[in-house]
Amino acid sequence: MMPIEPITLTFSAALIMGLLFGAGPCNIACLPYLGPVFVASEGGVRKAWRTVVPFSLGRLMGYAVIGLCAGWLGLLVQDSLTGSWVRWVMGIATIVVALSLLWKQRKGAPSCSKAGGSVEVSGIEPVRKTPLPGALFMMGAGMALNPCAPLTTVILASAATASAVAGFSLGMGFGLGAVVIPSLIFAFGVAHFGAQVREHLGHWKGAVEKSCIGLLLFMGVATTQGWISP
Repeated sequence: MMPIEPITLTFSAALIMGLLFGAGPCNIACLPYLGPVFVASEGGVRKAWRTVVPFSLGRLMGYAVIGLCAGWLGLLVQDSLTGSWVRWVMGIATIVVALSLLWKQRKGAPSCSKAGGSVEVSGIEPVRKTPLPGALFMMGAGMALNPCAPLTTVILASAATASAVAGFSLGMGFGLGAVVIPSLIFAFGVAHFGAQVREHLGHWKGAVEKSCIGLLLFMGVATTQGWISP
């Protein structure tokens, strides 16, 4: 029986692999989690960075750490990614994002009314409905920890280097490629769509926000229970 040749991968090859992954399957996997966030949040395209940046940084750091650990510990990392703790990280982070949006929605609701209408208090800036950056970061990291075919290749190549530094480089290259295209799509396309939904359904804005928050809560619980996998 012929021995299996170790997989070798360069930084540029990992980057290209990440770009191909980010241009296709990644967007489909991220949409059920980030889509409701943009619809439930305020700001549209101009404030999209508040959501995209922490989420993308979490994914980037997740891929880099996976590569580092694979280069250091070998294939033990791949086995650990199949454990239930990975889906709990992603699920709990999603639930925290939903709860932060719910809390800010309630905090931003008018508490005084007059003649059946809302009274705006001058000098008080309304609460911006944007989720917690830390929760978005952890959501992105949880997304990165979910194994997929390209990530498995990066893990195998990192393990073959037997070097934490080389593994970190491969993970970083893959992560950079994987987050670029989705970040642009969500920062401009999905954020614009969310703003349009909020604008055209202004009379039902509260109901739309609560529906999106409810969807996020469901996604979080379903992820922790293993009913769905990003």
